[in-house]
Amino acid sequence: MSDVNSAKKRRSYRSPTRDEGARRTRQAIVTTAAELFTERGYAATSLSDIATVAGVARPTVFASFGSKPALLRQVLDQALAGDDEPVAVADRPWYRPVWDATTPGAVLDAYAEVCVLIGGRAARLFEVVRQAADDGPEVAELWTTLQRNRRIGAKMVVDHVRTLGDLAPGLDTDTAADALWVFNDPALYAALVLQRGWAEDTFRRWLAHRMRDALLTTF
Repeated sequence: MSDVNSAKKRRSYRSPTRDEGARRTRQAIVTTAAELFTERGYAATSLSDIATVAGVARPTVFASFGSKPALLRQVLDQALAGDDEPVAVADRPWYRPVWDATTPGAVLDAYAEVCVLIGGRAARLFEVVRQAADDGPEVAELWTTLQRNRRIGAKMVVDHVRTLGDLAPGLDTDTAADALWVFNDPALYAALVLQRGWAEDTFRRWLAHRMRDALLTTF
């Protein structure tokens, strides 16, 4: 009988309450880190600072994320996506209008709205990463990844535009994606909305017009 009992696999026990508590703790750390990184800068913010403001122990921050660069990456991921769910940006409901648009111009209009949404959530954090990219290889790699992912996103949108109509004469897919990569930079949102005080709707209309003018023959 003892042999039979010892052969039984132990069932792992997971407490929903404990899991939810851990998720709330992680979220508090991410929210605090985002605030401190943007207010003080990356280099001037320590894990101890984040732990103190978040109301947790420093080992909890380290156990949850492993390092400050890893925490910064998580902060960026959540800012771009809007939450901590493991769903790609292009698969989010708020991105859906880009794929549902039925004309090239409508695709770019919807994409301009996406750029405004992402800019509002992540423009300050992009600048944090840009300034901190010289602090170490992990942050430099994060900055490179952000630039690469923006280019990949731009290429996806251009490919979708081409399924619905033609690009401007003489404009190839790669050049169009490069142009859109310039326009989807959150630095534009930071410059015109955050620094110059443009209303978001004004910026959205300006951005959509610039995208159309760069990529399409007619509006």
